[in-house]
Amino acid sequence: PRRTGLSLSFRRDMPNTIQCDIVSAHQQLFTGEVTSCVVSGTGGELGIYPRHAPLMTTLKAGEVRIRKAGDGEELTFVIGGGILEVMPHLVTVLADTAVRAEAIDETEAMRAKAEAERELLTRTSQMEIIHAQAKLMEAVAQLRAIERLRRQRMRKWASVRGDGSRDCARRTSPAGRRQPALRLRRGH
Repeated sequence: PRRTGLSLSFRRDMPNTIQCDIVSAHQQLFTGEVTSCVVSGTGGELGIYPRHAPLMTTLKAGEVRIRKAGDGEELTFVIGGGILEVMPHLVTVLADTAVRAEAIDETEAMRAKAEAERELLTRTSQMEIIHAQAKLMEAVAQLRAIERLRRQRMRKWASVRGDGSRDCARRTSPAGRRQPALRLRRGH
């Protein structure tokens, strides 16, 4: 009899990791085995896992998050755009600019965002506007990465305390009712 439909099965001897290389125009930022990679593509956020179908796409300014094999540590990089190439056992991120999230200076990122916003208001040529928009997108991506890193550290701190309390993120009103989480203020 003729079989119809698609049958998928995964071999158990196939690795549950994928090689990942993150390279900018100036340096190689990461190379190693990962269990997942999440990037900001021009069409939306993409999750890449071992045995992913081959793919090539452009990337916009945003985060690249990877989960290292072995210890499961999550690393975050901020890129200013680039190209993603995916093969079944290899992910390559070729970034225009890239920096590790922990290395971002928050004050400098806020300054860059303010400068890009000023440029958008004063520029007139199409190329100047596009350049200012790219700078703004990269600065916003850096600030988002800092915020994500801050939230991760707060969750880790709360779990290390062992009592499960989240008093670092929540407050109580005088009447004893819980109030919404405090928001970290961003500069303009």
